[in-house]
Amino acid sequence: MHKPSMSSVDGLAEALGRPVSDQEGLTTEGTIVAHWHYLDYFTDEDRTWTSAEWAQHIDDPRRLHPFPATYRGDPRVIFHASVRLHPKDRELTPAEWSEVGYRLARVAGIAPPGDPNPGRWIAVRDQSHRLDLLANLIREDGNRAALPRQVHHVLAAECRRIEADLGLLSPLEHQVSPFKANMLASTQPTTERLEPSIAAHLSDEAHRHLAAARRLMERAGQHLGAPVPSPSPLLPSGFPAPRSPRGR
Repeated sequence: MHKPSMSSVDGLAEALGRPVSDQEGLTTEGTIVAHWHYLDYFTDEDRTWTSAEWAQHIDDPRRLHPFPATYRGDPRVIFHASVRLHPKDRELTPAEWSEVGYRLARVAGIAPPGDPNPGRWIAVRDQSHRLDLLANLIREDGNRAALPRQVHHVLAAECRRIEADLGLLSPLEHQVSPFKANMLASTQPTTERLEPSIAAHLSDEAHRHLAAARRLMERAGQHLGAPVPSPSPLLPSGFPAPRSPRGR
């Protein structure tokens, strides 16, 4: 991961290995291997974007929504992460590089699945051994993207999964201890936490069902002369019951 910045110009230049230019065109058929899914609304079929225009496109949300840019007094809203192949790894196909870009954007919280207002991001591959993910943390709805608290661990865990899925060499070849893949689940943000009122409602429902079941058991026990079992200790009180532009 690279330090956050106020502009994507430096990050894009590093990804390309040369300065950003208003003369050089970058295309989604080659250099831009993955991108946010609303990109087509900003382009037309007969136009090639220069690297300077790509940088401006990524930076624009900061000008459109200046207040999220000063979140906690930090205007640095450009996220930049890069991944590299092991020197002995095989060459990846364009489709595989694209998959890497989408997977990293997803787990980093840049492009959550089903999100209707993700931030602008691109995955750049102009150097054969590496891919760079550049994103603006200001989403299209003006809010700031919620990254995992340990995003570098999350990205590292996903890289271990990608290595396994694509048959690539692991960091053990570098004599570096890999992050465990299960760190991904433990560090990703979740939206499944219940509001206290909902949890209380579910708990009341669970107790009502348990009480009704116990009454049935008591009646059955009276008819059969069998002792009634004590309530299950597994449900403590107050705990809810289980439940793209073309040719550019």
